[in-house]
Amino acid sequence: MPLLIRQAASSDAGQILYFIKAIAEFEELSEEVKATEENILKYLFGEHSVASCLLAFEDEICIGFALYFKNFSTFVCKPGIYLEDLFVEPNFRGKGYGKALLMELVQLAKSLDYGRVEWSVLNWNKSAIDFYESIGAKPMSGWTTYRLTL
Repeated sequence: MPLLIRQAASSDAGQILYFIKAIAEFEELSEEVKATEENILKYLFGEHSVASCLLAFEDEICIGFALYFKNFSTFVCKPGIYLEDLFVEPNFRGKGYGKALLMELVQLAKSLDYGRVEWSVLNWNKSAIDFYESIGAKPMSGWTTYRLTL
C-alpha cells in the first residue's frame, strides 16, 4: 500500500488535534493537553505561524503525523528542525511509516541547509529509543531538559 506524506493544511486541524490527543494518551499525559483546533489554526496556519506538520497517509487513511518547528544552533550557526511529536497509529506501526516521516523531515532540513534535526523521547519508551538508535540518532547525555510553563 503506497505511503503519501504531505504538509498539513488548515483543513487538517481536526486531524492534527486527534493525533495530539492520541500521543498524549499513549504517553499518559492526556491531562496536559490544552490544544484546540483554534490554537492549531492560529499557530500552525495563521499569519505568524510558529510550527508545521507533516501528515502520513496509507491509501487515503491518515495514519500519522510529525509536528515540528524551526530552532537555531549557535555552535553550528544554522537553523534546525525540532521534532515536537512523531506518532503513527498503533495498527499501522511496523511498516516503516515512522521512519519515513522522520526521513522526510531530514530531507527537508537538508534541502534548507539546516544543521540539525533534534527531538526528545521519554526515558521509558524503549521501542522509540531502539528505533531512533537504529537510524543512527545519538542520545544527548549530559543535558537536562528544563521547562518553565507559563
